[in-house]
Amino acid sequence: MARMGAVDVALWGMRIGVVLVVVVGTIGTLIKGRYTAAQWFDFVMFGLTIGSIYAQIALGYTMVYGVLRLINFAHGDIVMTGAFAGYFVAAPLDRSGFLQNHPVPGMVAILVVAIATSTTIALLTERIAYRPFRRVVGLAPLICAIGVSFFLEQTFRGAFGSAVKSYPSPEWQRASFNVIGFNVPGIDVLVIGLALLFMLVLYLVVQRTRMGKAMRAVAEDGEAAALMGIDVNKVVVFTFTLGGVMAGIAGVFYAFVYKQVYFFMGFTPGIKAFGAAVLGGIGSIPGAMLGGFFLGLVESVGPSLFLDGIGIPAPYQLRDLIAFTLLIMVLIFRPQGILGERMAKKRA
Repeated sequence: MARMGAVDVALWGMRIGVVLVVVVGTIGTLIKGRYTAAQWFDFVMFGLTIGSIYAQIALGYTMVYGVLRLINFAHGDIVMTGAFAGYFVAAPLDRSGFLQNHPVPGMVAILVVAIATSTTIALLTERIAYRPFRRVVGLAPLICAIGVSFFLEQTFRGAFGSAVKSYPSPEWQRASFNVIGFNVPGIDVLVIGLALLFMLVLYLVVQRTRMGKAMRAVAEDGEAAALMGIDVNKVVVFTFTLGGVMAGIAGVFYAFVYKQVYFFMGFTPGIKAFGAAVLGGIGSIPGAMLGGFFLGLVESVGPSLFLDGIGIPAPYQLRDLIAFTLLIMVLIFRPQGILGERMAKKRA
């Protein structure tokens, strides 16, 4: 009992310490007035942009976990495959001038190829790697997922090299729009708007369609769903298809924001999106969306808002520190996430 009391005291001390750092740093930063309103607006817009990408990737994690109770650590690399496929369409379209003169059909072509590639990789991964381990209890499925991740990375490294490839940047992406007196980059408007649209469509598919209802039934109780006549294999394939679609879209958006494609590019956004899924509540689609946007905002605004006020320089690299610290805090104090439910007790 004494040991448990010491642990509780340590956890409460950690919680109070984090809150004090956030509150003191925020107040100190605002008092200093080092950043203008336009700069704060830029921080928020970039946070929403990258947060929308994290949300799309997190949806893949949360749907697969909800149906299979499996953390698909290869999902970030499936995002990478979509970005690569989109690059091999975007580059020739940009050189020919088609992407600049016809942005809508150009973006549609890029997204279609990226979605087709990432969805195919996701389905092959499920059929070859994950399905044999579906009934296996233990660490074997997790190790398999990590192995698939390394396989995809090294395959693309061998096929396309380790050099960083630059995504095209047409003029219409560099254009700015005036929003309530502030300039917003066109790429931010494009990414946020399309991401919200695709996530809304996905949510309606899961909530309103017959297959979406089957997904939710399997996520609730797979054995009972099978007894009711639901084809669990078909539901799993449908789930990986949706995850692959969102991964392909997120890969193209991520590449258009950061302008770089390489074989290891899926690791960091994949881990952060997993953190976003945990933050929102793993297994909850609205939770994954909320967690992605929240993580993106904290990652963008956090270094300047929390640390600058207590005398710590806030370079852009500290965004990773903020993101992973937030994940650790969630795992310690609310492991079920913001919208997640507590694990139910076993029925008698």
